[in-house]
Amino acid sequence: MNHIIKEVTDTLFAEAKQHPDFKPGDNVTVSYKITEGNKERIQDFRGDVIQVNGVGVTTTFTVRKLSNGVGVERIFPLFSPFVDKIEVNKVGRVRRAKLYYQRNRKGKASRIQEKRVIATAANA
Repeated sequence: MNHIIKEVTDTLFAEAKQHPDFKPGDNVTVSYKITEGNKERIQDFRGDVIQVNGVGVTTTFTVRKLSNGVGVERIFPLFSPFVDKIEVNKVGRVRRAKLYYQRNRKGKASRIQEKRVIATAANA
């Protein structure tokens, strides 16, 4: 039974879109397909990833943004056919896997420090 589940998940991963690696603290833009009647459009949702849940096909991630001073969170399944693409805008520097403390912060206090990349001789 277990090997059947593994085969199914492996085939799903082979067919799934390849998204960039991201983690909590990163600022991402998720392009999401929305169907209204017979029309289909793509809407962008830009914010900070506050958590990544699940393993394999059931992986979900939560993105939080401030819209007119109100915090808006949206949970996206990573391998959903409605997720068109994911762009990583900034790589954040955090020390937690779940950033629930961001919900209590407002304004400048809610900023996440950007991770600095140190250029080495090999990279340059």
